Amino acid sequence: MFRVVFRFFIVLLALAAQPALAEELIWHHAIGVITAPKYPPGFKHFDYVNPDAPKGGAVRLTADGTYDSFNPVPGKGQLASGVTTRLSVGGGLSLVTETLMKPSLDEDGTSYGLLAEAVAWPDDYSFVKFRLRPEATWADGQPVTPEDVVFSFERFKDLNPAYAAYYAHVVKAEKTGAREVTFTFDQKGNRELPSIVGELDILPKHWWLANGPDGKPRDISKTTLEPIMGSGPYRIAAFSPGQWVRYELRKDYWGKDLNVNIGANNLGTITYTYYTDLNVAFESFRSGATDLWLENAAMRWKRAYDFPAVKEGRVKREELPNDYRNAGLMVGFVLNTRREQFKDVNVRRALNDAFDFEELNRTIFFGLYKRIDSYFYGTELASSGLPQGRELEILKGLKQPVDPEILTKPYRNPVSETPDKLRDNLRMAIALFAKAGYELRGNQMVSKTTGKPFSFEILLDGPTIEKVALPFANNLKKIGVNVTIRTVDSAQFFNRLRSFDYDVVYYGMSQSTNPGNEQRDFWTSAAADQPGSRNYAGIKDADIDALVQQVIFAKDRPTLIDTVHALDRLLLNGAYVVPSYTRRTVWYAYWDKFAHPAALPEYSSGFPDIWWSKQVGQ
Repeated sequence: MFRVVFRFFIVLLALAAQPALAEELIWHHAIGVITAPKYPPGFKHFDYVNPDAPKGGAVRLTADGTYDSFNPVPGKGQLASGVTTRLSVGGGLSLVTETLMKPSLDEDGTSYGLLAEAVAWPDDYSFVKFRLRPEATWADGQPVTPEDVVFSFERFKDLNPAYAAYYAHVVKAEKTGAREVTFTFDQKGNRELPSIVGELDILPKHWWLANGPDGKPRDISKTTLEPIMGSGPYRIAAFSPGQWVRYELRKDYWGKDLNVNIGANNLGTITYTYYTDLNVAFESFRSGATDLWLENAAMRWKRAYDFPAVKEGRVKREELPNDYRNAGLMVGFVLNTRREQFKDVNVRRALNDAFDFEELNRTIFFGLYKRIDSYFYGTELASSGLPQGRELEILKGLKQPVDPEILTKPYRNPVSETPDKLRDNLRMAIALFAKAGYELRGNQMVSKTTGKPFSFEILLDGPTIEKVALPFANNLKKIGVNVTIRTVDSAQFFNRLRSFDYDVVYYGMSQSTNPGNEQRDFWTSAAADQPGSRNYAGIKDADIDALVQQVIFAKDRPTLIDTVHALDRLLLNGAYVVPSYTRRTVWYAYWDKFAHPAALPEYSSGFPDIWWSKQVGQ
């Protein structure tokens, strides 16, 4: 799956069993989220795959910007597509490295043994044990060992802020058997921890501690363009630094006959070519130099697919909802409250009044988008209406009294369906600026005390969002706010993102239907001061900190939902983001060289994992 997957779960036994004594541990083949695992021990393969899919063929894909590293550990530089991990910027599953557990694509938050053949935990969730498969080996033939697991955990946590936050309560990893590793937690009752430990990518300790081709010791704390070694189905076969990288299916892959891998990893080679201009990248697809295109522009989807290959059926188009069925999304202009001009909530709310989504949707989006009104948009975790029942009790029980509007007024984005309504919204924005200590002097919005004009810069990763940011900036200009737009390449964008070096940044955050420990990295006061965290808005709010803890330790699903609703309301009320828009489907266009199962898995399109080449054997 392409997105970053975070899990809150209720662990259920995969098989019916008699209650065990407290000191006994039961080994499981799977960890379930919300419901019991669908597949029993020893299942043949996932239902959604084609077990007879041919192996081979090639797929050529595009990637945005550039890359300068194959090392996923330190959270530095720009990782190449194909070696990103769940917590990397952009997220994803690596083709080269593997995790202890592998997610099922037709279950919401269930994972099955990959490098680990079994997992066990006590009733109080104070630790988790994984038993490694004896057949699991690295690409050089050496076995995957508990020492590799311990090494990987320690390096990721020590060198990457995202991992440090995600695994904050995993205090120790140690070898406790010939093929057994135990992770110890510093708290009890955090039922998500066994599952998220299973998401950890495992690296070969012996390879990283050896000398590289230059005869010098490898340094796992730094970026590198030396192709890394893993245990996964693909290896880095060839590359041109920053321009393209090709992955090749390993014929000697240890796990090719494993039940969780049957019908997967079908494509012989996967090549990513990098483009700094999406229009040029699309022309590469049109010409046949690229095989598959994930469309991100409504205008292009509507108007640019009239070329002969589409009309002749040589290019196929599909609109698939699978990837969004268990994903909540917030996308928009993130306001950096570390900057003085955004500390007042009235200013932040005023900016939302100036965003005219309706005009954009009418003129350039063909009415295909919806305005986002939740940090968990599209899922049952999104708040709506007025808080009631347990959710209301949670809000009233916070130490700091919440804004009365949270309890009495449902959140709604401003609507600008007509020029008159836009003018009304801009008048409201001026009034909110006045509350924050600003006034219009001539044609400038200035501080009443210092006379300093209010201005800021919007940072963009490429030109795609310029057509959205420019009308926003023009509306703000009408009320005296000066906005500049800076478009930079991906490497500079993500370096500035990690160091919080921006006024406003356009960015998206994806949420699973089971939020948990990762929420600390998104919203808490501690994360606000940690470079590399995902608290891009710099949120510091004691009540939000408290709600994050309650989310992590929610005792059951209803309590989780009510608590996330409450958290969502506080985030929306804080106006940390000017929400933009989304759709709940993915637009696929691809040359008729590939096939996929007729019934795709419920929660993923399965590309490229379970697709295959139609040209194999032809």
